[in-house]
Amino acid sequence: MIEKISEVQSQLREPLRGIRWVAQENLHFTLKFLGSMEPEKVAPVLQALEGGLGAVERFSLKGKGVGVFPDIKRARVLWVGLQGQALHRIAERVETALEPLGFPRDKRVFAPHLTLGRWRNPGSQPEKLGEQIDRWKNHDFGQCKVDEVVLFQSILEPKGAVYSPLGVIRLNGQSDRV
Repeated sequence: MIEKISEVQSQLREPLRGIRWVAQENLHFTLKFLGSMEPEKVAPVLQALEGGLGAVERFSLKGKGVGVFPDIKRARVLWVGLQGQALHRIAERVETALEPLGFPRDKRVFAPHLTLGRWRNPGSQPEKLGEQIDRWKNHDFGQCKVDEVVLFQSILEPKGAVYSPLGVIRLNGQSDRV
């Protein structure tokens, strides 16, 4: 699936300019963004996630279609949609597990996606963007197995975010701390 996504990214680079593209190795699916967190909260967060996700069965997800947030005229984020019956259930388990630790529930509707890139100047080129969205809106990127959830630390640098794993929760009850 990631290879197919990278192929489409390369085909979109020419017609869609002004996008800061996400590198292939940084493509990831975010269940919940936690923001800035003190180091002493990492262990309780991992423990809560283990409790909330440990018994979740491994599952498959499918990449399908390309779209934008928030809309075509003010596009800021270009994404690939993700589909899978377990996605909403697992996101709800993460919300429930982390709420007692002071992480409020997200007010936005959960929209599973992989970010392909972000515009430097939102809203540029809506005509070209519309053509490309129409071209790729039903594209099948294939599927992949999900057998773990990773808690990442994200450090913003001039070239983009650098991700470091803080812990891994393996679905079906196994976990590793980094």
